[in-house]
This record gives sequence, structure tokens and C-alpha cells, in this order.
Amino acid sequence: MRPQGEVAALVEAVCADRELEFESTGEFSYAVTLPGTHKLKTVCNLIVGEHALRVEAFVMRQPDERREELWAWLLQRNSRMYGVAFAIDPVGDVYLTGRVGLGGVDEDELDRLLGSVLTYADESFDTMLEIGFGTAIRREWEWRVRNGESTANLRAFAHLFEPSTTGETGLDRP
Repeated sequence: MRPQGEVAALVEAVCADRELEFESTGEFSYAVTLPGTHKLKTVCNLIVGEHALRVEAFVMRQPDERREELWAWLLQRNSRMYGVAFAIDPVGDVYLTGRVGLGGVDEDELDRLLGSVLTYADESFDTMLEIGFGTAIRREWEWRVRNGESTANLRAFAHLFEPSTTGETGLDRP
């Protein structure tokens, strides 16, 4: 097993080498900012314990609606994920969490873990928002259109509002 200090030094070196913004949040713990496309940034906490590296990243606050559908979607995704899994806290906020024994942490594994967190948070984000906040997104879109405001930052949800081949808009969709 690798000592905590060695794994902590590895975390710092990997983050610096990959030009990732990070800060120490305590002895042997770090907050690493991962830049995304859909979710603009994901802060990933890396906590080097005595026996394992713990990985935790906040992804999304508790959904306003369709919770069970979102939980089912997350559980189905978990079966295909590497190193981390979706989890919820007692209020329903969504996180990515994982744990790796210190003996298994090297530069490549740390890179894979950070890549997994970034990929799963970023690629899942729009779908998660659509499931959990669809009504709020629709209201916001309609308000912006009605008031002549830009919908540019809602572009990922344009398919909810574009006319389909039947002439209906996505506004009727759940």
C-alpha cells in the first residue's frame, strides 16, 4: 500500500501536469475543478484516506419533478460506469462517488478517475436537467421568447420546443 503523502503528492502532480485548477481543502484532500461543456465545471473532491482515495463530486441539486424516473436513469447508468457511481444524499442532491485502494492509485488510474467524473457529469447533465427540471426549463424558455430575451444558453433543450413532424412542439412532452 502506498503512503497517504505519496498519493497526495501524486494528486498534486497529476493536476499540475494536466493544468487542472485545484486547491488543498485539508491535509491530504483536494478540490479539483474539471472544465466541461454541458456542465461548465465540476468540482471533484479527492480525499486521501489511510487505505483508500475517496472521490466525490456534486453533479446536480435535487430534482423538482420526476424523481423516480431520474433515480432509475441514474441506476441504469451506474452499471456501465468506471470508478465512480451516481449517488444521492438525504435531500436528493446528485453526486458521483467512488473509492480506490491506495495501492491501486497511480498516474494513469488517477487520470482515468478524473476523466470518468468529468465524462459522466458532463455527458449526463442535460438529460438529468431535462428529467428533473423540465417544467422550469419550459417556463424559462417561454418567458424568454415572450420577452424577446436570448435562449442561447438553453440551446441544449431546443428539441423540447421545435415543431415535430406532426406539427406539435415539444411543449406537450413530459
